[in-house]
Amino acid sequence: MANIKKVEGKNGTSYQITVTTGRDGSGKQKRHWKTWRPPEKMTERQIEKAVQKLAADFEREIEQGFAADNRQSFDEYAQYVFGLKTTEGAKYKTIEAYQNLMQRISPAIGYMKLKDIRPQHLNKFYSQLSVPGQRATEGKATAKTDLHSKIKALGLSHKTFAEQAGLSAATVDAACRGQTVSESSARKISSLFDEKPDVLFYIERNAAPLSNKTILEYHRCIHAVLEQAAKEMLVPYNAADKATPPKVSRHEVNYFQPSQVSDILDALEEEPIKWRLFTHLLIVTGCRRGEIAGLKWKNVDLKAGTIRIDCTLLYARDRGIYENATKTGDIRNLKIPQETISLLKEYRRWWIELRFKNGDRWAGTDYLFVQDDGKAIDPNSVTRWLARFSERHGLPHINPHAFRHTAASAMTQRKLDPVTVSKRLGHSRVSTTMDIYAHLFAEADAEASETIADVLLRAK
Repeated sequence: MANIKKVEGKNGTSYQITVTTGRDGSGKQKRHWKTWRPPEKMTERQIEKAVQKLAADFEREIEQGFAADNRQSFDEYAQYVFGLKTTEGAKYKTIEAYQNLMQRISPAIGYMKLKDIRPQHLNKFYSQLSVPGQRATEGKATAKTDLHSKIKALGLSHKTFAEQAGLSAATVDAACRGQTVSESSARKISSLFDEKPDVLFYIERNAAPLSNKTILEYHRCIHAVLEQAAKEMLVPYNAADKATPPKVSRHEVNYFQPSQVSDILDALEEEPIKWRLFTHLLIVTGCRRGEIAGLKWKNVDLKAGTIRIDCTLLYARDRGIYENATKTGDIRNLKIPQETISLLKEYRRWWIELRFKNGDRWAGTDYLFVQDDGKAIDPNSVTRWLARFSERHGLPHINPHAFRHTAASAMTQRKLDPVTVSKRLGHSRVSTTMDIYAHLFAEADAEASETIADVLLRAK
C-alpha cells in the first residue's frame, strides 16, 4: 500500500509518496519514493484525486518492476550505457560519435532525471537544433588590415611570428596575402597583437541549420540510452519512441558514368603510383576507403588474382590511426582484374624500394599504403588527396564513396543479382543493397522485362 505524506516547505506544498516492497538482504525495508508538487490553482478536491491516482500508478509500476523513482540523470545514465556498449563490442568510432553528440544533448536534457523525460522535451530539443546558426563548424577568416606591416612593426619575421603564434609560416603568409585562414588561426594571430579577431579579420560562419540527417543522429543517440533504461525497467517506456524527429528523404546515390571514370583513369597516369593504385582499387573493388587503407600484403594473392578484406583503418583524435574490424564484421575475398594485378606488381617494386631507402626509419608494417616511414596512412588523407586531384585535372568533385556507388551501378547494368552485388560491397544484408540501389535494380528489372518480351512474345 502506498503511503502519502503532505509536506509544507519554503517552495509550497508537495506530496511524498512511499511504496514499501519487503526487505533487503540485511533486513532493511526496501522503500521507493516519489515527490509530486501540485500545479497552481488546483482545488483541494482535485489535488486529493490526483495524488491518489499518482500513488496507485506508482505502486503498480513498482510491482511490475519499474524503478520509477530512479534518480539518475540522463547524463549519468548515458555514460553507463556507453560503457555497457563498449563491453558488448561496440566500435570505438561509434562511442566517440555518441560522446560528441552529448555535447549538445547534455545542456538540453542531460540534467533531467530519466523518469522525467517526456517526448515533448525531445521534440523541443530537435526544434532547437533546426534553428539557423547551430552548426559547430569553425568559421573562415580573411584579414581586413595589412598584417604584413603590423608584423613588421613588431620587429618580427613571418617565421618568428608564426612560431610565437603556434602556427605554420605558410598559414601566416596566407593570412598576410589576404587568403582565407581558419577562425582559430585568426584568433592566434590576433592574440599577439592583443586585439579581438573581428578587429583584424572578417569572419564568416556557416549559419545554416543542422540537416535533418544530423538531427536524426542526435535522436538515435538519445533513443539508444533510453532504450537501455526501458530494458532495465528504469522507465516504463522509451520516450524517444514517442517523439517526432525530422524525416530524412533518401537522396539518389552519386556515381560516375563510364566516360567520367575513363577521364579519371587518364588523369591518374600523371600521379604518383601510390595514389594511382589506391584510386584504382576503389574503382575496381567497390570497397570502403578504410578497407583499402587497411589492406596488407599478406592478403594479396597475385597468382590467384584476389585480395582479402578483413579490417578497416580509422582515425580518432585521441587515438590516432587504428585498425578495426570491417563495418559489418565480415571478411571477404575479392577477385581483381589483370590490369589491377599488373599495377600491384609495379607498386610492389616501388614499395620495396621505399622500405630500403628508409632503413631503420621504416615502421615495419605490412600495410600496402604507407607514409614515407612505413606507418599506416590516415584514411582521411585519401579524401583530401582526391579533392585536390579533381581540382588539378578539372574533374567533377571526387569523394571515395562515389566509386563504391559506381561499382554497384556497373554490376547492376550487367544484370548481376542483388546477392552478388551485396557480397561484393560487404553489406550485412541484401535488403541494405536493395534499399540503397533500388532505382538501379528497377532499371535493370525494366530491361529484363523487355528481354523476356523480345524472346517470348515478339519472336514472330
